[in-house]
Amino acid sequence: MDPFASPHNLDRELHSFLAEASSNLCYWFAESGSQAPMPDSFDLPEAFPNKKGVSNKVLLNDLQSLMNGSYRPSHPRALAHLDPPPLSASIVGELICAGLNNNLLAEELSPSLTSLERKLCKWFCQKLGLGDLSGGVAASGGSLSNLMALVMARNIAGLENDTSAVFFASEDCHVSFSKSLRIMGLNKESLQQVPTDEKGKLDISYLSSNLKKIKSQGKKCFAVVATAGTTVRGAIDPLFEIAQFCKKEKIWLHVDGAIGGIYGLSAKTSEMVKDLASADSITVNPQKLLGIAKTSSLLLVANKNHLSSTFSTGLPYAESIKGNDFHGGELGIQGTRSAEALKLWIGLRQLGEEGIEKILLDSIKRRCYFESKIDSSRFKIISGPLHLLALTPINYTSSQGSDWSMKMRNTLLVNKFMLSRPLYEDRFYLKAVMGNPNTKFEDLKLLANLINQSIN
Repeated sequence: MDPFASPHNLDRELHSFLAEASSNLCYWFAESGSQAPMPDSFDLPEAFPNKKGVSNKVLLNDLQSLMNGSYRPSHPRALAHLDPPPLSASIVGELICAGLNNNLLAEELSPSLTSLERKLCKWFCQKLGLGDLSGGVAASGGSLSNLMALVMARNIAGLENDTSAVFFASEDCHVSFSKSLRIMGLNKESLQQVPTDEKGKLDISYLSSNLKKIKSQGKKCFAVVATAGTTVRGAIDPLFEIAQFCKKEKIWLHVDGAIGGIYGLSAKTSEMVKDLASADSITVNPQKLLGIAKTSSLLLVANKNHLSSTFSTGLPYAESIKGNDFHGGELGIQGTRSAEALKLWIGLRQLGEEGIEKILLDSIKRRCYFESKIDSSRFKIISGPLHLLALTPINYTSSQGSDWSMKMRNTLLVNKFMLSRPLYEDRFYLKAVMGNPNTKFEDLKLLANLINQSIN
């Protein structure tokens, strides 16, 4: 078999190969509910190429081994992380994206898909209330979106060569911001973490005093990061107050909305994140709730010209674009990029605005239902307005809570429930994420009973 598809005739071997692989994937989905979210064991196929290539039959068998050893996000009791099952249309989009193999580095390498990405980013900007100058770019994950936002903010502030420059974020900000420090050549002290209140929100009262402190040290602040959906409890920082502070001090406001930003797409949930429109940049990750196949992250900006002014170095090996537009490779850190906007676009088209709204509302309903079933006299519950919830026994010491969380997580795995075990404020919690549309109230009732019965 020629390993490349024929450009002249229907490649029947490829057609058969794709059909059988797709069939195997569909059966994998169909059996997920009778398995467990995590495999007990698995056989790993040969990890390296042989001297001679192998047949499609061997490849399909090897793929099946990998599938059998994979995490199953479609399992109704897979509630550990922000990894919902993928939309069927998004799976198809991923396949077509791979087959087209277009490159969003340059418009000439992806004419229709470059235009699609621009329009899709603009639609997101409009739904979240950003202005007429807004735009965005797709990125390989929220960590990269956050990094690009910080690089852009520092550049716009004219501090790109200042290694002592500072930005503020809450104590519960995502770990990607600590990674960004290292990549940007900043000191550890450049991330000034602001305390949070009892609800996990950035305490706005500390911002002004912290800014005065760094100014007295001769340092300059280039950004404030607000989080719309913290990783453990789903808290949303006071976006309006932070925006007012940033406007007064003329500081860039970036909102890490990787978890919660997507709730701005529905009129029935947008109130929770209504002040996103005040941001200079926003990270949004449709992959975390809407079922878009990984990866799917967007960096949205109030002024799209800030992307090109920060990242454009020119592409001497590609034809220039007429007008004021820039190639995709000039709008961010990534050069070569697959057309990830395709699987986002087709997934959103499959859902429609009503389908998007249903996913958002149902996720909150599941969290509220589960929370109502937990015995609050025995467990401390931390949550926010979104679809995340974490809990720990009230009367246990930190050490006892650690032992309980480990033992309970294993007990839940035996019952085919998968929750995560984050360390938060020096205590281990069990965390449930209610973004799985296959999860029913009966599952959540059983889960709550198992947890409640774990303490006498």
